[in-house]
Amino acid sequence: MKFEGQLALVTGASRGIGAATALALAKEGAHVVITARNAEDLEKIEDQIHSAGGNATIAPLDLTDGDSIGRLATAIAGRWDGLDILVLNAAMLGSLGPVPAIDGQEFNKILTLNLIAQQALIAGFDPMLRKSDNARLLAISSSVGQRPRAFWGAYGASKAALETLVLSYGEEMRNLAKIRTAIIDPGRTRTKMRADAYPGEDPESVKLPSVVADRLVDILASDFETGERIAVS
Repeated sequence: MKFEGQLALVTGASRGIGAATALALAKEGAHVVITARNAEDLEKIEDQIHSAGGNATIAPLDLTDGDSIGRLATAIAGRWDGLDILVLNAAMLGSLGPVPAIDGQEFNKILTLNLIAQQALIAGFDPMLRKSDNARLLAISSSVGQRPRAFWGAYGASKAALETLVLSYGEEMRNLAKIRTAIIDPGRTRTKMRADAYPGEDPESVKLPSVVADRLVDILASDFETGERIAVS
């Protein structure tokens, strides 16, 4: 198995790409810690992992809720020494619309989850990542983080900032620890976020989250160069 004896943490793992990634990592031998707000949905994914012979631990929490990330990091560090894989997947889309019409309160929520919570995750798990002999951090982004698109300003800005944050961390770690970072653009994928953004789209016309998850497994098992931005076709 590609990740036998390794520990992985996947956020936003109750559905979509996060859930599929957790299942794929567990299938390859990783013990997967899965987080999301909905405990019931997490338990369903945990059951699927256990039924397939894998190992998982659920951690229901709201990443935007105060010290929740710090408590999670403390709890995980109390059970394991190092963290080998961190997949930053949790995000919110928000409303699509012109930049002058962006609601400040909603924009704050978008930035809190899509950017500020991601920095808190990196900070909270940095000590455990440094203890791994081969730590890998993947951040799930979007094409709008690189190429601005009309009406996607709020979400795109959060993803552009996330990419800068994650890749900066990778450069900082280049000569300090065995930690590699990469940005993943999953492309058109059959998720709830995609359905919210494109309500008229035929879901059968876009790929399943499992396709992205299988590609992430391959990337994590490879010697990818830190700083890469990888698109999943």
